[in-house]
Amino acid sequence: MKNLLQKCTAIKALLFALLLGAGGAAWAAQVAGMVTHLSGPLLAKKADGSVKVLALRSEIESGDTLVSEKNTYAQIKFVDNSEITLRPGTTFKVENFSYDENKPEADNASYSLVKGGLRSITGLMGKRNKEKFSLKTPTATIGIRGTTFVAQYVPPPPPAGIRIEYNTSALPPSNPAEKTPIGAGGKLPRGADGPAPPPLAPGLHLQVTDGAIIVTNNGGALGFQAGQFGYVPNVNQPPVIVPSNPGIQFVPPPSFDAGSGGPVASNGAGPGQGQSTDCIVR
Repeated sequence: MKNLLQKCTAIKALLFALLLGAGGAAWAAQVAGMVTHLSGPLLAKKADGSVKVLALRSEIESGDTLVSEKNTYAQIKFVDNSEITLRPGTTFKVENFSYDENKPEADNASYSLVKGGLRSITGLMGKRNKEKFSLKTPTATIGIRGTTFVAQYVPPPPPAGIRIEYNTSALPPSNPAEKTPIGAGGKLPRGADGPAPPPLAPGLHLQVTDGAIIVTNNGGALGFQAGQFGYVPNVNQPPVIVPSNPGIQFVPPPSFDAGSGGPVASNGAGPGQGQSTDCIVR
């Protein structure tokens, strides 16, 4: 009788462990995509609070917050064949991503651009369920109509101290950017070939190269077509079309286009394709 009770207890413990394992698998974040191009350091802040250093072929999960360093361009290819390319100094979160080829009703692609810039290319989800895509920024939310677009968000300036000259030549007269102090003596930073171009004015800057987007905030909504540029100064002022490029620059280095310039991750790397460089910091 004692042996029978011990066996029953062991079986119950095993079943409980299996249930815990199944629950953990059910709650595991969906793999949303993979790093396909990388030119420098890229970090992923995971939902559990850990920080992972990513490499080529590293997996991206729903819930990840990606941070590209100041010299890093990074391209993420999602499972629906859409692409998001991050420019240097960008913080971007995959809020919720869900895609199943056989379950279009469950599609969801919700992202947040906290700061910096990106280029977005529509994939299969955007073609069959355009309304399921959203890119939130501090000043507006972007929806797609099957498209390729560039978005760059410039945060408000720091407290007064030094002066900076913003590039406002392409902005409409009704939305002038306030010139704000930044740097000693009010001098512009210098590049290798002379003074660097003035930085973009604070707010959200947009460029549509294919298809169309719809931009919405508290001030209203406005559609942008291929070839148009846009500007959203803050969350309460409506989006506006600007006549020319206000200074948006999105030029990955040649090594980026060649797919080199970054280490190779262990997940998905075949024999001889490099050692694992993924590192988790808790």
